[in-house]
This record gives sequence, structure tokens and C-alpha cells, in this order.
Amino acid sequence: MNHTPGHPARWLKLGQTLLAQTRVFDLHNVRYRHPQRGTERDFVVANPPDWVNVIALTPDHQLVLVRQFRFGIDDFALEIPGGVIDAGEDPLVAGPRELREETGFSGTAASLLGSVRPNPAILSNRCHVVFVEHAVATDATAWDHDEEIEVLTLPVEEVLALARSGGITHSLVLNALFMFEPRWRAMQGGV
Repeated sequence: MNHTPGHPARWLKLGQTLLAQTRVFDLHNVRYRHPQRGTERDFVVANPPDWVNVIALTPDHQLVLVRQFRFGIDDFALEIPGGVIDAGEDPLVAGPRELREETGFSGTAASLLGSVRPNPAILSNRCHVVFVEHAVATDATAWDHDEEIEVLTLPVEEVLALARSGGITHSLVLNALFMFEPRWRAMQGGV
């Protein structure tokens, strides 16, 4: 039976084998079969835990940002706070925790703006975007062993302009800002 263009088939998962366990994800070889063609193929899938990214808004309408060295790009990146969600942890708990650990900021009224799939071609996890209002510096930071973070705040409109101009290039941060912007516009009375 031929495959009809425009109507992709759901491949059948036959099984998986662990290739490697790392500190940040497990790597699996996953065997699939195409339901009509009968073709079997192996695909490599990384299984990291879910992540959380935090849009933290200060009372004077600034966003809390972090600048840190990223090994994947061998350079610095301007981002929003975020990190790994612990097993069984709710994103609305993980978000404020990551915000506090990375930046020393805490806030109120944590809400979920949405969730995205970081790269469904090879990653199995989700990244949840949490909005924290009234963020103020309250605590000392509690960085992981290899973290060195510059914490800064910038006006919302400046951050959105950086996102549009290429000053922020982290795709998950761009997703978060895209989710936040309608809320921000509504807070401003639709301006």
C-alpha cells in the first residue's frame, strides 16, 4: 500500500535500547516500522527530564535575565532563568525554585503560560513556561557546581526588541517571550 502525500502515517514503535546514560539525558536507539510500507528503521532519541523557563516580571516592569556561558555554542547567551524539573515536581513549583536558585529573585502568582516540545525530532521532553509576577531580589543565589551567572533586569520592551533583533537567540527563550507578549500587552491595556 502506498503512502498518500499530505497524510503522514503514524509509525509503530517496536522497541528501544539504551545507548548511553549521561548526566543530562538518556540516549536510546528506537526501532520503528512504517505501517503501510513495512519499512523498519532505527532512530536515536534523547530522553531528558522536562525543563522549565521563567518569565519573571519585577514591580517596575523589568524582566529578570541571566547571561551565562553555554558549552553547546562555545559562547555566552542572554536568557531567562530556567532549568531541569525534578522527578515528580510541578512546573509551578520548579519555576519559582529555579528563579530563586539562579537569580535570588522570588515573586508571587506563578502561572503556566504554556508548554513546548524543544525538538520533537530527537528529544522526548517538554519545556514549561512559567510566569512569575512581582519578582524582587530576596535570597542569595544557589548555583549548580558549573554555573556562573550574570543576573540582570531590563525593561520588557527592551527585551522584546532584543528578541526581534537577534540579541536573544535561545529558541526556548524566544518561545517564552512569544507566549508572554500577549499577557504583557493585556497588562498594558492593549497598548
